[in-house]
Amino acid sequence: MTIALPRFLPSLALAATLALGNFAHAHPVTGDPSRYVTTQLAVQGAVEHTLTLGVAELRQLAQRYPGDATVKLQHGSAGASSKLSGVRLRDVLAQASVISKDHNDVKKTVIIATASDGYAVVFSWSELFNSPLGDGVLVVLDKDGAALGDDEGRIALISAQDLRTGPRHVKWLQRIDVKKIVE
Repeated sequence: MTIALPRFLPSLALAATLALGNFAHAHPVTGDPSRYVTTQLAVQGAVEHTLTLGVAELRQLAQRYPGDATVKLQHGSAGASSKLSGVRLRDVLAQASVISKDHNDVKKTVIIATASDGYAVVFSWSELFNSPLGDGVLVVLDKDGAALGDDEGRIALISAQDLRTGPRHVKWLQRIDVKKIVE
């Protein structure tokens, strides 16, 4: 049996690679983490409303997400489980309103979450808005009942539904870029 894949998938993979370029590297583990701390999140690109949201504004968004998450590294080892609280990424994107001139535009859209140190991860629109995975993509503001420390910044991101959450755990979250990758 042959499965027909959407025509844009090779372009999606190429676009994600090009969009991330040399920025897809691990967060630095040496030096003073306070130099990376972020207190605002910019949402830009293919959105109707470019946003700059501070921690207090993010806390006021209606849809809060409380839940447990464990950071699991690429090779599968797990860190300690933490109680996380914040806002679903798709709720932040709803505030910015992703541009879609026709119903197929969103299928060609990627969302890139970038940290102040340059680390970046990619999500497809479908992952966030059309699958259960989107329920667990969280802009994290609190961990274990307290605001995030300098080691993660005041704003972070995690894809808590991923089998290995580490690769898409963004400390010091600074920017969300929405890009249409195929015309």
